[in-house]
Amino acid sequence: MTYCVAMCLDDGLVFLSDSRTNAGLDQISTFRKMTVYEREGDRVMVLMAAGNLAITQAVRQLLGSHTIEGENGPVSIWNCTSLFDAARVVGSAIRKVYERDAESLKNFGIDFNVNLIFGGQIRGEPMRLFNVYAAGNFVEAGADGVCYFQIGESKYGKPIIDRVVNRDTPLDQAAKCALVSMDSTLKSNLSVGLPLDLLIYQADSLHAQRIVHIDEHDPYFRMIRSSWGQRLREVFESIPNPVWDDPDSDSGLRPPTVQQEQGLNPIRKVNAPQG
Repeated sequence: MTYCVAMCLDDGLVFLSDSRTNAGLDQISTFRKMTVYEREGDRVMVLMAAGNLAITQAVRQLLGSHTIEGENGPVSIWNCTSLFDAARVVGSAIRKVYERDAESLKNFGIDFNVNLIFGGQIRGEPMRLFNVYAAGNFVEAGADGVCYFQIGESKYGKPIIDRVVNRDTPLDQAAKCALVSMDSTLKSNLSVGLPLDLLIYQADSLHAQRIVHIDEHDPYFRMIRSSWGQRLREVFESIPNPVWDDPDSDSGLRPPTVQQEQGLNPIRKVNAPQG
């Protein structure tokens, strides 16, 4: 399994991925899930992948040279004029791999499982971020107010992002939040593991300059791993315990009122048999 998260903010983009893949408890390996496609001064595009490793590697390998038909000839990620068209190329590459491999995989009982995050910026266009699915279709961040995407084991890291990140969050704070969300995932799921790849893209720079490879010896991530859990415990302990049936307590837990009871199904109590 894996965990990847990307954020599209006013100041730039943040991408973070782990590198663990496994096919059972005794078959755990490390493969990078992040690929950067860059022509400095013209375009920066980042791809992160979750799902079947062989499928995601096939899509990534094909993407560098794959084209679709455009109004003025073949369109690739290198000559398209918008990230939307680049996302179409990504989707087409997925369908190409599906046409080639899906039937054979099905014969061996293997699902065609791939999920991608794709984003970046092309000169003359704003930054954009997409989640591309196994069918080759995709959705874009920002259309409904959502400024981030997660793929893989997303549930453990989602609560902290929902509470902290919005479009105007500074890049460094967003990167910190992404790392905290990754730490929460590492803590709760053994199928996600170090090392990590972190990329922070400054808006309109058209250069992927800030790329960090994070392993177990990285001092900043070790600080996050130790201090986040400690601070959570401190906040948890500072919240008062519930008080039962105390009408004068602000933290009291009280029985429902008559009006509330009328809107609820009664809780059924089953008494133990006598004798």
